[in-house]
Amino acid sequence: MSTPLPRLPHRATNGHKGTFGTVAIVGGCASTDRRMIGAPSLAALGALRAGAGLAKLVVPGPIINTAIAIAPSATGIVLPTDASGEPLAAEAPQVFDEVVASCSALVIGPGLGDSTGAEHLTLRAVQQDSVATVIDADALTCLARIRDLFRDFRARAVLTPHPGEFQRLAAALKITASPTDPAQRPAAAAALAQRLGCIVVLKSSGTVVSNGLETWVCEHGHPCMGTAGTGDVLSGIIASLAAQFSRVGDSPLSLYNVARIAVLAHALAGERWAQRAGASAGMLASELADQLPPVLESLR
Repeated sequence: MSTPLPRLPHRATNGHKGTFGTVAIVGGCASTDRRMIGAPSLAALGALRAGAGLAKLVVPGPIINTAIAIAPSATGIVLPTDASGEPLAAEAPQVFDEVVASCSALVIGPGLGDSTGAEHLTLRAVQQDSVATVIDADALTCLARIRDLFRDFRARAVLTPHPGEFQRLAAALKITASPTDPAQRPAAAAALAQRLGCIVVLKSSGTVVSNGLETWVCEHGHPCMGTAGTGDVLSGIIASLAAQFSRVGDSPLSLYNVARIAVLAHALAGERWAQRAGASAGMLASELADQLPPVLESLR
């Protein structure tokens, strides 16, 4: 069970881009055998469409121009890589620390890959507690490989696993509840949240959000959302609302409520696209992001 969902706060009428929060997205892959460019850019679009004042794309140098072309309102920060395009384990964490010091919320994982450098960045993300952090996609795979993860986990974090990512983490943490059985999904999300002291957003139809004490199931959504990139948009929305309304020392919303409102807005945006398009498939993730402003306004 969970408390009623609160309304999203109204934005300050005298605000500007510097007061509405900065979201940094650490992701993208430029390795010699694969390129993943769209995922961090879609997270940036989600963050900006959800009202963040600024978005920073922290991606490998070889793909930074293309990533910004997908999300031209974002600024770019080069993530140092080796000759094969993987994040440098020694240099990338220094860039990461500088980024954390200049942002209001963080997303790590979209398209990041699962190299040693990516693992070091993910560990860095969960060891800091200065900004709310959304851990998604490849960063979840990296987490599952970190021994005694709970000992290093200090972040104000939202984990956003799909069932496969959840199973990898659950195996490492000896959690047995099923992420696919509708009857067990709430307990599964709650168990992971309790184990790591975080918020868990267990994605799929009927997305579950839990802080370990309270658990909420989203009753909205649409089959059109079952397409590449929609999870990246969700990560951006969560970080955006955290940057605006759940900062340390200034938190009109708890991180749990931020995650719930973001999940609901994401689902309603999918429903809105399907209604306007008159279709049950064919939506692009960027089009989902475009539906967010009126949906979020309806939740205020």
